[in-house]
Amino acid sequence: MLTTEFPGCRELIDAIDHAVGMETTFAVTDTLRNGLCKLMRTGAVKLPDCVFETAEGRYARRELYRSEKHGYCVVAMTWGPGQGTPIHDHCGMWCVEGVWSGALEVVQYERLADEDGHCRFQPVGSIQAGPGSAGSLIPPHEYHTIRNPSEDAIAVSLHIYAGNMTRCAIFRPLPEDHGYERCERQLGLDPVH
Repeated sequence: MLTTEFPGCRELIDAIDHAVGMETTFAVTDTLRNGLCKLMRTGAVKLPDCVFETAEGRYARRELYRSEKHGYCVVAMTWGPGQGTPIHDHCGMWCVEGVWSGALEVVQYERLADEDGHCRFQPVGSIQAGPGSAGSLIPPHEYHTIRNPSEDAIAVSLHIYAGNMTRCAIFRPLPEDHGYERCERQLGLDPVH
C-alpha cells in the first residue's frame, strides 16, 4: 500500500521486491543496501516534501509504503538537529537504513550478559553516515543508536523493515552505571501529505 505517490516510487518498490526475493537474510539485506545506495546516488527517487519537515521535540516517522505481498514496510525518518534515539532493537527484524540527506551517527552495541536483571551493552562500532550511504542490521546484531550530530541541519533517512515496525525495545540507562532497563515502546507514525 503506497501512502502517497512520489517520483521514482515504482523503481524503489521494484528494487525492494527484487531484494526480498533472495534466499537468505544476508542476501536480502546486501542486495537491498546496494540497490538503495544506487537509487539515492542517481537521484532516481524523489521523496515527498513532507519527509523534510521536522516534528517538535522528537524525530518524525512517516510510512511511505507497506507491501501486502511481502510484508515489509518503508519508513522515512526526519531528524532535527541533535535528535536521536536511545539504545534500541528492532524486535528481531532485519532492517536496511539509508541516509537520504544530512548526516547521521550510528553506534552499534553488543548486548552482554544481563546482571541482576539489568541489561549490559558494549559499543562495538560507530559510523558517520552521509547522503547516499546505507547499512543493515541483522538480528541478533540489532542494538544501536541513531543521532543527527548537526547543530543546525536536519537529516532524513529511509528505513526498510522486514515487517511492520510498530514497536521496539528501548534501553534506558540506570543511575550509577547499573546497566540499562529494558522498556517496550510503541512506535507512532506522522502524517504523509
